[in-house]
Amino acid sequence: MSELYKEAIEVEGANVPFFTYKDGEDQVFEFDTSKCGPPDPMVNAMAGLKLLDAPNKKVVMINHKSPGGLIAKIGENYNIDEEKLDDGRVKLIFSYKDEESKKADLNATHCDG
Repeated sequence: MSELYKEAIEVEGANVPFFTYKDGEDQVFEFDTSKCGPPDPMVNAMAGLKLLDAPNKKVVMINHKSPGGLIAKIGENYNIDEEKLDDGRVKLIFSYKDEESKKADLNATHCDG
């Protein structure tokens, strides 16, 4: 399998590096918060999800565990695939959900609870 060319990009509101690359026809935005503590995973996920404005875009989040608070907050607004990585981390792939993604409140970057 060939290595994807990942380009570093600036994402407003993010405090970890973001990368973008093409996967087939899809534009992918990827970040890793697996070494971060709260609230960084939520903050960066919300910043990244603001980039999802079309069905051919995806956000990939690598985290140390499944972000329950994030999924509770925006789970109904996006299609989310979760995959356990060999090293124990979790890879989440967020994709645009027609009509529902437009309703997500991406300004609330904290978990209640």
